[in-house]
Amino acid sequence: MAEFAAANTASMVLFVGNPTNVVICEGFRVNNAAFTAYTILPFLACSIVRFIALAAQFQKSKFIPKSLDVAGDLDVRSVLLDPTGAWVGSLLLGTCLVVIIIVSFFHVDVWKISLPFALAKFAYDLAWDNYRYVHKIPMLGQTGAKKSDEDLTSAQDDLVLRQLRQHRTIPAIGNAREDKSPDVRSNVRQATSDTYASDPNSKYTQPMSTASLLPPKLHFALRHKKHQFSIRFPTLYTAFPRLPFALVPFAFSQFILIEALAHQGWIEIFGRWLVLASGRKMFPTIWLIGVLGVVLCNLSGTNIGATILLTKVVRAASLSAPPDVDINLEAFNRSAAIALAVASNIGAVSFTFSASLAGLLWRQILNQKGIFIRQRTFAMWNMLPLAVMTVAGLGVVCAQMAVLY
Repeated sequence: MAEFAAANTASMVLFVGNPTNVVICEGFRVNNAAFTAYTILPFLACSIVRFIALAAQFQKSKFIPKSLDVAGDLDVRSVLLDPTGAWVGSLLLGTCLVVIIIVSFFHVDVWKISLPFALAKFAYDLAWDNYRYVHKIPMLGQTGAKKSDEDLTSAQDDLVLRQLRQHRTIPAIGNAREDKSPDVRSNVRQATSDTYASDPNSKYTQPMSTASLLPPKLHFALRHKKHQFSIRFPTLYTAFPRLPFALVPFAFSQFILIEALAHQGWIEIFGRWLVLASGRKMFPTIWLIGVLGVVLCNLSGTNIGATILLTKVVRAASLSAPPDVDINLEAFNRSAAIALAVASNIGAVSFTFSASLAGLLWRQILNQKGIFIRQRTFAMWNMLPLAVMTVAGLGVVCAQMAVLY
């Protein structure tokens, strides 16, 4: 929970930290460097109160033991199946992030930078896996014997369990993974099949019944091809199914819905409501947009949908002002933009997983690791951090705008 809250809070600092930041900077014409200058202080305030809230919330020993029952240090390097690939991937990722930050000041679309790096890593994985296969270079943790499909996807877990087993008692299924006997291996496979049958969100997401509909020869041929592919390209075989493809149409639908609202005239109506509620005054605008942003992250799909919607509403409210009205429209727009930047980032630390794409991806990663968090538990743990971050972040925005305007 601390990692999830910290990652979403820190994303408000940089222009490239969150897709919502891109929407805000483009929608309100905020310079990239100025965006960081505006959000750094709210970020620090949110981080401090978030830490206090989490510390108070998880202070009991049932959450964080006073002392850890570990006899010695774990060998962290042992979980690296491919140190060379890990170094190359880390270098590509770090370089990509640096280049994105630099070129963002020149208004270059982020995807034009990240896509070439992704394709480079994809090509490297294919070439390096094939090179290892041809020259018979095994991954770390492999004893030279050919591993089955299940072993390839759980190889990293096996290494972690092996290290933990040196210091602590591991559950029965963990010990079973260490046993190489065919009987125990078959029992583990049966247990994982039962796990998938009872929990469709389990990381063992291989369907059990669809393959049996196939003719026996075709079924055998497909399994053989799949096995050969997993041996020749283990990196792609493991990583590709875990990519969040399902999130793409989900995010795309948010843009369609917001554009439909704009076409039907609802954005102008919402803009007039904002004018009536805030009077285009700076402080009421900050709290209205900030609180609405946090709430709408849960109600409008994701924080991306909420940000697009509120950006259009604020612009409609600004454009509807007569030119002779004695109102500082620059202060109105800038205060709304920064309040929305704070709300859209901390709003991800919210009551529903769908409040952000990060929440959906975070839950998917946890499920792949066998960690399942219920919606009610997620909401309960985020309630206090979200409340204090909202008050602290918007309070700092009010102080900043008071000094500037």
